[in-house]
Amino acid sequence: MAEPTSTASTLTVTMPSDREIVMTRVFDALRRLVFEAHSKPEHVAQWWGPRGTTLSVCEMDFRPGGAWRYVVRESNGKESPFKGVYREIVPPERIVWTFIYDVEPYSVHETIETMIFTEQDGKTTITTTSPYPSREVRDGVAASGMEEGARETYDRLAEHLESMK
Repeated sequence: MAEPTSTASTLTVTMPSDREIVMTRVFDALRRLVFEAHSKPEHVAQWWGPRGTTLSVCEMDFRPGGAWRYVVRESNGKESPFKGVYREIVPPERIVWTFIYDVEPYSVHETIETMIFTEQDGKTTITTTSPYPSREVRDGVAASGMEEGARETYDRLAEHLESMK
């Protein structure tokens, strides 16, 4: 397998255990900007969701205990809802939230995602760890198109971060 030519545009998805998915991506932006892009609805609405979609709902009560809800709308009108609750927020280092893809059969499986933001040489790495209750649930999430959606979403985030600089 060839090495990526640019870590700034590559999402790495691994499954380090039978119940986890870990996603890692490097962004060419300072950590404070990357964190800000995750913490304010006016930013999230610009980048969250795969290409060709819009965020028709972007509700965020960005504080521990606060709820969030996003609805991704495709060009054909199909909507995909996501929701959760912020558990821990440590600016600009970490966000821990519950995450539910609010569509059957996935909606019964809440995960607690941890996003870690680290900065080195003006670039920020986001590492998101998502544990699941079983290997079967993890594999179902992985088969749902999650990786491609995350890849496109992070590409859109990289483009939005350019506009924030």
